[in-house]
Amino acid sequence: MGTFEHDHRRRRKARAGAPGRSVDYRRLVNPFEPMRVFTDDQVEAIHQNALRILQEIGIRVLHQGGREKLKSAGAGVDEDTMIVRLEKAIVESALSAAPRTVELIGGSAARNVTLGGRNVSFLSVAGAPHASDIDRGKRPGTLADLENFVKLTQSFDVLHMLAAIMEPQDVPVNLRHYATMRAALTLSDKVPWVFCRGAGQVRDSFEMIRIVRGLSEDEFSRAPRCYTVINTNSPLQLDVPMTQGIIDFAEAGQMLIATPFCLAGAMAPITIAGALSLQHAEALAAITLYQIVRPGAPVLYGSFASNVDMRSGSPAFGTPEHVKTSFGAGQLARRIGLPWRSSAGTASNAPDVQADYETQMSAWGAVMGGCNLLLHGAGWLEGGLTASFEKLITDLELLQSFAEMFQQVSCGEQDLAFEAIRDVGPGGHFFATQHTMERYQTAFYEPLVSDWSNFGRWTETGAKTATERANRIWKQKLADFEAPSLDIALRDELDGFIARRTREGGAPIDA
Repeated sequence: MGTFEHDHRRRRKARAGAPGRSVDYRRLVNPFEPMRVFTDDQVEAIHQNALRILQEIGIRVLHQGGREKLKSAGAGVDEDTMIVRLEKAIVESALSAAPRTVELIGGSAARNVTLGGRNVSFLSVAGAPHASDIDRGKRPGTLADLENFVKLTQSFDVLHMLAAIMEPQDVPVNLRHYATMRAALTLSDKVPWVFCRGAGQVRDSFEMIRIVRGLSEDEFSRAPRCYTVINTNSPLQLDVPMTQGIIDFAEAGQMLIATPFCLAGAMAPITIAGALSLQHAEALAAITLYQIVRPGAPVLYGSFASNVDMRSGSPAFGTPEHVKTSFGAGQLARRIGLPWRSSAGTASNAPDVQADYETQMSAWGAVMGGCNLLLHGAGWLEGGLTASFEKLITDLELLQSFAEMFQQVSCGEQDLAFEAIRDVGPGGHFFATQHTMERYQTAFYEPLVSDWSNFGRWTETGAKTATERANRIWKQKLADFEAPSLDIALRDELDGFIARRTREGGAPIDA
């Protein structure tokens, strides 16, 4: 046996019995300068083009109350067409009122999340109607699936808040928010998501959060303790439930992420600059209404723009255009001074190589574009229609790798390792040096999914693919799961509220 192989095996054996590497992924700060795709003058041209769109073309607002609030702030409103036109001064006034940093309050201080500056938070897939794993395949998502996804989200610190993850199709829509919020509040202490499907459902969700957190209405409205995403209907339309959600969240002081979903070549111009102009205009309109309702309410500039396959019309993700659009969206967010939400994604229908490289490309575009919040960062399949248990785990490897990249690199005298290099000299190796032995337990990232063994060892242990290893990991995490403690009186109060509202018929979706 050669010296290199002997020392490698000795190091691996020692490492197997060593204490685990300690990591902290709860608060991440991106140290890298954001990538740019436009010059400052080009960013300004897109911003001014968006303002011109709002002033000359306008946006259709289907919600009468929303139109009235915009009109009261000076917007021009045509009630026959429901088109609202916004002067530049109205938009700029709204932007000046919006906070530059948002502090979300979790169920414990350790779960608070800061958004803005160079702070970064990662979230899972959101809103998928289907679930999948390699044992049972794709299927309509159930409440049991959702609860398992919440448990997995709670189990990994690199996922900083709860996303909507997937929709339990076995629960009626008028009652679904009770089941999803109960899962979020009893199985996790992370900041929860609230769907905007009507004022009644939002009020119920807020009340459930107040019950579990032990808050009065006044205490609840003083700081954001939950969040939502509202999507414009591109091009240039705000529907009733989304507009109602803007109003409800602003009045309650909870965090809104205003996100157009623009696909270049379909619901947006085929050029990147044109698609970003439309996206920017729609986001500015939603943010303006939000700040009119409650100046200073916490809001994020949201973007989710990619392109379509021009042969089929199907959405594409992780494309070069997706990445460049993300870089541009980040520049626009910094132009208006607001925290920025971006996304990862893939069009793949299975947790395969395509899913991995498209997700990685789109995530790189978001992270290196300077995003503060990355949504759909883990578990997204089939253009967002499916939440995958295995892909949630393999994507976590990517997110944890980003988190490790953010860690500061030491460059002191000991890190420069001059004496170690002199001790080894030409032709030697560093496995057994004192410098290595003092650091080997903590020097490198420990992978979650990757298998770094050689082919022989990999074959001996079953020749498992990364997807198969991920299957084992999520199952083990669920077997080991322990929910955060919750006072039994609060749980009983929550269940009593749900039972009463269920007897009363729940809350319908606003059309």
